Amino acid sequence: MNHDQVRGAVLSLFRTVIGLLFACHGAASLFGVLGGPNGGRPPEFGAWPGWWAAVIEFGGGSLVLLGLATRVAALLCSGTMAYAYFVVHQPKGLFPIVNGGEPAALFAWSFLMLAVLGGGPWALDALTAQRRKRAAGRAAALPEERPGVAVIRRMPKARLRRSP
Repeated sequence: MNHDQVRGAVLSLFRTVIGLLFACHGAASLFGVLGGPNGGRPPEFGAWPGWWAAVIEFGGGSLVLLGLATRVAALLCSGTMAYAYFVVHQPKGLFPIVNGGEPAALFAWSFLMLAVLGGGPWALDALTAQRRKRAAGRAAALPEERPGVAVIRRMPKARLRRSP
């Protein structure tokens, strides 16, 4: 395995773990599963910012986990965690260790990294890009057909069999 393959594998695994953790956090907040939300009860439908944050955590985390629309989802998740850090945690103290904002800071920077680097070679984004590239290659290999223009295709020469 060369350096690029290792880099891609590690990036893909990092994306998967971060997406899973974030989706689990959102599921706990939205549905009261996996130990439930930190505040005790799930937020009311549409309540700002709790319900919206939980929806972004669950949906964005799921997209990042799958590697689907990774850059956009990761940017949205990064912004959500930056907002959470500065609005909820930072007023309690300057440093994350003091204000309890370590998870928000780590998620914000992790998602920003994924927004910049992408989801890696094991993401669904990469799979769909490969399929589009192959389809475009096949389409380019075919002669262009235009109305009114005849396209002459070479027929393979027939092979004659010689009898023994």
